Amino acid sequence: MSGRRASRRTALFLLYQWDVTGQPLASLYEGEVDSFARETAEAVAAEAVALDRRITEAAEDWTADRLGAIERNILRIALHELDGAEVPDEVAINEAVTLAKRYATDDAARLVNGILGRIVRERVS
Repeated sequence: MSGRRASRRTALFLLYQWDVTGQPLASLYEGEVDSFARETAEAVAAEAVALDRRITEAAEDWTADRLGAIERNILRIALHELDGAEVPDEVAINEAVTLAKRYATDDAARLVNGILGRIVRERVS
């Protein structure tokens, strides 16, 4: 697994635990957490309310809090990456869909792809 892909997975696991347990993110670090995963998780947690608002706006008839914790955090990570300049939009979306297929379902992957696609299209318009 590539370095960034593994880091995204680590960030997802941290954010999932943070989201489900409500524990402080820093208390969830076990062992060595690479800087990309740590920075991503901390930035996403800090922006979670704003990211959830954007997810809710893009998801037809769904709110972010109705999504599963895995899907919600995959979308949060992808939106964080879409907002940055380091990762091309296609890569951020592809990585999110890959995470959804691996840790959720094919239906979740389609949902993630649809929401992120809508956000990118509306941003470009």
